[in-house]
Amino acid sequence: MEVEQFQKEVGLTTEQCARIDNIFQAALPKLRESKEELDKQETKLSNLIAESADEARVLRQVDRVEAIRASLNKMRTLMLLHERQVLTPDQLVKFKAAYAQWEKDHPRPPRPGTSREMPHNH
Repeated sequence: MEVEQFQKEVGLTTEQCARIDNIFQAALPKLRESKEELDKQETKLSNLIAESADEARVLRQVDRVEAIRASLNKMRTLMLLHERQVLTPDQLVKFKAAYAQWEKDHPRPPRPGTSREMPHNH
């Protein structure tokens, strides 16, 4: 589903689209920064495991990775919450239906050990 079709189907106004885009654009730099840090720390963890580092070092690195992952997920969830708060109750119902159809049309295989992630839409 194209963005314009999605906007029309949900009934988003130009102002709502701008507000949602502003929320997304405001969050994007921090999300990118956190994702880059997560990737860096996951690589470091993989290297420690490959080196057969001692368990204490590996566990400390796991704690770093999971703290960054939790922070990233929290930021993303709050961004999505703020975007949804722009919608009226009727638009929210239409959004859920349109999103369910989008998911059906664009299945993504889950990554091992993770739940399915919802792509960013507005």
